[in-house]
Amino acid sequence: MATDLAATAPALAVADKAFLVPRVTEPGYVEEIIRICRENDIKAITTLIDPEITILSANADRFREMGILPLLPGEDSAKYCFDKYQLYKYATRKGIPMPLTFHDLDEFKQALARGEISLPVFMKPVNGSGSVGAHRVDALEHVENDWNSGDYDYIIQEYMDGGDGDADVYVDAISHRVVAAFSKRKIETRIGGASKTISFKDPKLFEFIQQVCDCFTFNGPLDIDFFIRDGKYYLSEINPRFGGAYLHAYGAGVNFFEMIANNINGIENPIQLGNYEEDLLMLMYDDVVFARRSDLLDPNVQVL
Repeated sequence: MATDLAATAPALAVADKAFLVPRVTEPGYVEEIIRICRENDIKAITTLIDPEITILSANADRFREMGILPLLPGEDSAKYCFDKYQLYKYATRKGIPMPLTFHDLDEFKQALARGEISLPVFMKPVNGSGSVGAHRVDALEHVENDWNSGDYDYIIQEYMDGGDGDADVYVDAISHRVVAAFSKRKIETRIGGASKTISFKDPKLFEFIQQVCDCFTFNGPLDIDFFIRDGKYYLSEINPRFGGAYLHAYGAGVNFFEMIANNINGIENPIQLGNYEEDLLMLMYDDVVFARRSDLLDPNVQVL
């Protein structure tokens, strides 16, 4: 069952049952979600958009009291994952390698003058989602211009040129262990995520994923982005939800839906790290959904 604030959201057209809800930041949003859950015998809840994670996580106990499994991080973990600078401070304090990161332009310029960081650098919004606003910057003048533009609240990161990838991870909601991890390198990326990927396995990466997850409270699916440089893994960010390229893992037989069903029924999932084929490609392409205006949940929606 699916919810969205827009009647034209394609997912609503393919869900078994669909509901229009207010924007996640509006008063009464959580109460509306709870009403839908109660009236439709919902057994688990998750989200696909980053700003909603902290909202639902703050109400996780309300869902548990209704017998609903929240596939959500703990409240503190949700806040760390949504604020990329707080994630950097917390993760590095826990000994997790990350690219050098600044949330203060003057501190960055001082580090640049001391030779602690060099150009080019990478800039992205501190609370960004879907790669919006993320870009490489080659000159200090451009860093200053982008920083002062007011377009986003930026962080400035050390540029990592050794390659990047991501892992679809499932943390069992009963044992709280990492039970599945599907790793892939990015071949091509569009706005919002990777569109072409190739699977690989590395025991060192699985150890790194475990190290990362041990520092947080997670339940269910995660999307962990990382960099690779000189054979060492560095954490980029954590999206505690299904990743946009999870389809690759599913196509390789890493079935999170089966794991969710087990957890709903009180069954712990066995550990199955690396239980998939290497060098399996995913080549993503766009598809379309056709719907009549009269079939929309709100047939009076303005579409022009």
